[in-house]
Amino acid sequence: EVTLRACDAADPDAVAALFAAVPEDHPVTAVVHTAGVLDDGLVESLTADRLTALLRPKADAVWHLHRATRDLDLAAFVVFSSFAGTAGAPAQAGYAAANAFLDALAATRRADGLPGLSLGWGPWAPGTGMTGELTEHDLRRLSRSGTPPLTPEDGLALFDTALTLPRAVVLPVRLDLAALRG
Repeated sequence: EVTLRACDAADPDAVAALFAAVPEDHPVTAVVHTAGVLDDGLVESLTADRLTALLRPKADAVWHLHRATRDLDLAAFVVFSSFAGTAGAPAQAGYAAANAFLDALAATRRADGLPGLSLGWGPWAPGTGMTGELTEHDLRRLSRSGTPPLTPEDGLALFDTALTLPRAVVLPVRLDLAALRG
C-alpha cells in the first residue's frame, strides 16, 4: 500500500508535522524527492534571493527530509539531481550548486550506512520534467552538446536500474559520443 503526501519540504516544521502524522502501523519506507526550479543566469547576475529560490526546493528540502528520516528504517532515499551538478551547464551555476549538494548528501548518507541515491538526470523529452521549461533552441543546443533528451520509457528503465546499483550518485544521461567529440 502506498500513501502519497505533499508538503513544503523546504519548511522544517512542515516536514516534522508530515512525519509526526505517519501511523506506526504504516511506516515510511522510502523517500523520493523530485522538486526543483530553473532560473538561468550568469554568476554575476545571481542575487541572494535568486540563489535562495534555487537552493530552497532542492538543498533545504532534502536536508530536512534527511534529518527527519535518518533514524527510520528506509529501503530507499532517492533524490532527483541533474547532470548539471556534475558537468556544469552554461548559465546554471546556482542550479548546478543545488544539485551538487544533493549528490554530496546522498554520498554522505551512504557513507553513514543509510540509503542514499542521487540521480543526476540528463534532459528528458520535450514536455517532460524540467525540459518543459526549455525552448526549441535550448533543446537543439542540448542535442548538439552531446546530451540529447531521454524518452520517458528510457528514463523509467534507467530509474529502475539505478535502484539496484550500489552507488550513491548515478548519472542517467543519454550521450551522443559523436557530438561530444565535436
